[in-house]
Amino acid sequence: MSRPESLPDLATLRADTPGCERVVHFNNAGCGLLATPVLTAMTDHLNLEARIGGYEASAARETEVRAFYTEIAALINCGPGNVAFAGSATHAFATALSAIPFQAGDVILTTRNDFVSNQIAFLSLRKRFGVEIVHAPDAPEGGVDVAAMAALMRERRPRLVTATHIPTNSGLVQPVAEIGRHCRELDLLYLVDACQSVGQYPVDVAEIGCDLLTATCRKFLRGPRGSGFLYVSDRVLRAGYEPLFIDMHGARWVGPDRYRAVESAARFEEWEFPYATVLGCAAAARYARRVGLDAIASRSPALGARLRDGLGALPGVRTLDRGPRLGAIVTFSVEGWEPGPFKAAMDARGVNSALSFREFARFDFGDKDVDWCLRLSPHYYNTEEEVDRVVAAVADLRQGGPGVTGATGAPG
Repeated sequence: MSRPESLPDLATLRADTPGCERVVHFNNAGCGLLATPVLTAMTDHLNLEARIGGYEASAARETEVRAFYTEIAALINCGPGNVAFAGSATHAFATALSAIPFQAGDVILTTRNDFVSNQIAFLSLRKRFGVEIVHAPDAPEGGVDVAAMAALMRERRPRLVTATHIPTNSGLVQPVAEIGRHCRELDLLYLVDACQSVGQYPVDVAEIGCDLLTATCRKFLRGPRGSGFLYVSDRVLRAGYEPLFIDMHGARWVGPDRYRAVESAARFEEWEFPYATVLGCAAAARYARRVGLDAIASRSPALGARLRDGLGALPGVRTLDRGPRLGAIVTFSVEGWEPGPFKAAMDARGVNSALSFREFARFDFGDKDVDWCLRLSPHYYNTEEEVDRVVAAVADLRQGGPGVTGATGAPG
């Protein structure tokens, strides 16, 4: 499993993934199936906690716990001291935002294709501090217009520039490195949400040029739920950025009326850790690097393209993904079906999927004039046969389901 150019034997990868025996898992954008090494790392530690105690178990596994930072650092090309564990990508994103001393009139420059929770956080900052939210326009072919965004950077001098690498509601892959080059030229603070790209593509923070980057471990990285991380650049650490609520793990109480933040990204962490989860994340990052991110980045989007092409050829099915570069997330709408019954019908056929609604993507779904879509997201351990099976399932539902009557119930 060491060759980066091509995937290991698919049968081996599927044997490492027990869930493949039960379902066609096309919900990797929600939560990837755990590989056996990840599950083993977690259960072994929980068993150790049960035998000798929680504090004692974390002390005994100190070296393995530290490996979380080295594995994530190797995954995104930074130093271990630039990595902070987080309970989720949203928690990491909020913690990063809390470190920025926003004032009334500050501009947050973002895009129209962003994660819903990020947009809600910006609105909360506007409500509390009076910041201005500016959305860069999209290009005609889809995705952000980088030239227009760069012009807004020069014109508005935003306090923060932020972009989501791959939005949760679409297969679009945004040009975050191009945005980052303009940020560096203008010395602007740059925050990237890489929630859907880590584990699906190689992610290089030096190439992207970001100051802050957030991600989850549960999606395409195939780690456990309740885990994520925050990357913090050296320049942000040197500038003294720190979270609004910093605790005894991230700072030292050096006098009755003062504290000093630690020098590393640990200042963005809290003292309490879910150690079994941390060990599972380290195992997931290690596994992804063994498989090879270049190989994954070739296969997963190729499966997505096969799925998108198959669905796009079906009558009454509209594929929704737009942009010059598309990843493994595939979104589509189906005439005549309501969202709940359609997903239930896919569940009944052993296909894991997810629903997205207009409230998750106000700009994107508004432009596309859809209220909901089904999201499918294959990954490298899925097969072409599974893709074809899913396309056939959608075709069968479209042909024999409630499309004729417009009924909202599941078909009989």
